[in-house]
Amino acid sequence: MSVKIVTELPPWFFFFCVLAGAVYSFVLYFRERRFSDSGPWLIRAMALVRFLSVSAIAFLLLNPLLKTVFREVEKPVIVIAQDNSQSIVLGKDSAFYRTAYKGKLEKLSRDLSDKFEVRIYSFGDKLKELTEAGKSGLEEINYSEKETDLSSFFEEMDTRFANRNLGAVIIASDGLYNKGLNPVFSSGHLKAPFFTIAMGDTNIHKDLLIRKLINNRLAYLGNKFQAEVVVEARRAKGESAMLSVTKGENTLFSQKLDFNNDNYNATIPLQLEAKEAGLQRYRVKLSPLPGELSLINNVQDMFIEVMDGREKVLILSDAPHPDIAALKQAIETNQNYEVEAVPAKDFDKKLNGYNLVILHQLPSLNGNPKVVNEAFTSDIPLMIVAGTQTNLRAFNTFQTGLIINASGQRFNEPQAVAEDHFPLFTLSEALRNYIPKFPALQSPFGNYKAGNSCTPLLYQEIGIVKTKDPLMLFNQVGEKKICVLAAEGIWRWRLQDFEDHGSHDLFNELINKTVQYLSVKQDKSQFRIVCPSNFKENQLLEMEAEVYNESYELINEPEVTLEIENSAGKKFPFTFNKTANAYRLNAGIFPPGEYRFLSKTKVADKVLTQKGEFSVSPLVLEAVNTTADHQLLYQLAQKHHGEMVYPGQTDLLAEKILQREDIKPVIYNPKKLVDLVELKWIFFLLLLLLSAEWFMRKRNGAY
Repeated sequence: MSVKIVTELPPWFFFFCVLAGAVYSFVLYFRERRFSDSGPWLIRAMALVRFLSVSAIAFLLLNPLLKTVFREVEKPVIVIAQDNSQSIVLGKDSAFYRTAYKGKLEKLSRDLSDKFEVRIYSFGDKLKELTEAGKSGLEEINYSEKETDLSSFFEEMDTRFANRNLGAVIIASDGLYNKGLNPVFSSGHLKAPFFTIAMGDTNIHKDLLIRKLINNRLAYLGNKFQAEVVVEARRAKGESAMLSVTKGENTLFSQKLDFNNDNYNATIPLQLEAKEAGLQRYRVKLSPLPGELSLINNVQDMFIEVMDGREKVLILSDAPHPDIAALKQAIETNQNYEVEAVPAKDFDKKLNGYNLVILHQLPSLNGNPKVVNEAFTSDIPLMIVAGTQTNLRAFNTFQTGLIINASGQRFNEPQAVAEDHFPLFTLSEALRNYIPKFPALQSPFGNYKAGNSCTPLLYQEIGIVKTKDPLMLFNQVGEKKICVLAAEGIWRWRLQDFEDHGSHDLFNELINKTVQYLSVKQDKSQFRIVCPSNFKENQLLEMEAEVYNESYELINEPEVTLEIENSAGKKFPFTFNKTANAYRLNAGIFPPGEYRFLSKTKVADKVLTQKGEFSVSPLVLEAVNTTADHQLLYQLAQKHHGEMVYPGQTDLLAEKILQREDIKPVIYNPKKLVDLVELKWIFFLLLLLLSAEWFMRKRNGAY
């Protein structure tokens, strides 16, 4: 460390400080005669003290800085990263990796710690630092994690050791990853050399496994649903196994599989029936083979949420029209909806069984059945398509939010222009760009007047004139949502979409988002629980809750409790934590299975409850591939100018790192500047000098 005093002014300014002190003391004490009895030494001493104090004060006026230069040596950081996933111990060397191998890794850490700063981490589905003061933390390695994500490890290392002297990265793994990006590409930001310890077994053993389950998360009660099972068999030529699907004690499907080669791969289709509502668990299982390496990957669970029924949409019409087929086909692309198209005069059911009613050219010039008035006056959401047969005078008597004062039986042919800031739902950029290219429709000619509560989605463009007459708008009267499409002929939009794109996706998007907005019911309950229907085995079980008072304002004063019950009847009580104006719960990690919950709270004197269910799916990703990928580890080492070794060569690895010339300490010379006037000892020194002079003068009879 070196210390130096510097100023912003030239050094020769210090001469004026000394001169000021000398002149001041000379003028004060040159003709002083009051202290002659005490001898000349007293005057000289007081003059010296005055000279020093005045010179120092003058020097401080130059704003001098104290410059300190330090010398710091930063050791290279050696990162040892141990794969803590289950695939490490699925082979024949599992006992070695649980015992003797840890001792070798600890010795490697000790051998390197004399010259380097050693940091030890474990990775799998999460990254954890194991290094503690005086401890390696390797006792926490238990090979229990359900996923392997090397790319997130590299990202975290890049963040933690940015601008640090990262000497080398040692990765001990079997080279298998099942989450994140390819490690060879995602490691590019780290510039340190990589050394890899190749763990696991590269031999291909006899193994039968379920590679993947392909299924929808949703099915409807009473319907049959499709699923697929991807089966693989290794080194099982000439053998056979039984594939079965069970639910509880009942076997729903079984099929014998004969393996005709050592690399068997097949996709087995399933067709199952949803017989019970709620969250259903189906177990897919392969019978084991003699001498099979691992049985964990022979079983997977499939969770299906069986809905009690679809949303029902009713299309009532005055007469057959191609628009009706276009609407029906578009809505039915969403499996959540069931569409029924009926002429209004033939409809003989009750409307309260439907979630949305679409009136095509109703009210009509040809007369209107009773059901049309019921559709307008009920609380069921409504969509009206106006056209050449619409009775506009009758239409204007209903509270739709739009009044069309027509001029006889004349019609315009407008094209659509989208509102730039439509707030009710979001349209894709592709649809927004394509809307002006839709063919012209046929709409009533006249004056259009939309209420203040209306929200237009589309406007009419007639020729080259963009009008403010709405073509499609939305309104809400009380709890009833209404949409008015003031034109007919949207079947042309569907055909044009297919001609330009080879699909009806954009037209379907417009219709489905409209139907979804209209048919969704607003939840006005005072107590809500937000909980996903499925969690992974290694995922934290997190829920949110909202409580409303009688004025439907968010509150969080009352306590919210939750009780989770597993399939065996065991119950787990929890209490939600309060947030700014709601509630949040982190219940931790639950084992695979099906669970129900009951949540309670009390608002005023009313007890509110919410029930629900969820599932926790087991993760078998680590058991899907049990053959170690040492080629990936070799590529990582070569890309980063390192080497690959085997678990028995860890001593050799320490020697290789110690001999590297490019892993060296880094010397820093940081500088620190401090205002000299800020140093407290300067103040006390000046105070001491001035006090000494005052004492001497006072002691000898002066002031």
